Amino acid sequence: MPAHLYLLRHGATEWSELGKHTSHTDLPLVALGERQAAAWRAALAKPVFERVLTSPLVRARRTAALAGFAAAEPTALLTEVDYGRDEGRTRDEIRADRPGWDFFTHGGDGGESLEHAAARARELFDQLAGTRGDVLLVSHGHFLRVLSATYVGEAPAWGAHLAIGAGSVSILGGEHGVPAIASWNLSAPT
Repeated sequence: MPAHLYLLRHGATEWSELGKHTSHTDLPLVALGERQAAAWRAALAKPVFERVLTSPLVRARRTAALAGFAAAEPTALLTEVDYGRDEGRTRDEIRADRPGWDFFTHGGDGGESLEHAAARARELFDQLAGTRGDVLLVSHGHFLRVLSATYVGEAPAWGAHLAIGAGSVSILGGEHGVPAIASWNLSAPT
């Protein structure tokens, strides 16, 4: 496994600002999202990344480019969890139809299961197994939470305990040979 996995959540979009669930809808970054991504350029130039991977969606690819990684390798393994019929809806709108709904408990209506998203994370880990240096992954909020839970050996629903803001960086690594969260939800430097 890589020494460290740096996780860069894409910058803000119109829907992330409104709290709308966004998986396959391919929205661009808003001005704030562009600033968030560009603010990481200097800080992320310091680690030497053996690999840089990104979700193929425009918001992630643009974030990678603005952060200094225009040549990031796209992979569908890093796409957001598919929300199904909940795409474009806010938590409150979903709860109006399904009281008590929570993404990490109930998932998206007709969307991808948390277990399937965790299987994608494990497939990505398998692909990175021979990598010894640091790796940067540019992806999406719910998927990065599932990926991180899976990394530390927890059930995918454990990701509910990990808040992750748009344009933030988190770092996964190890402590005494045990997978660990080294840093979490760091705001873009100013």
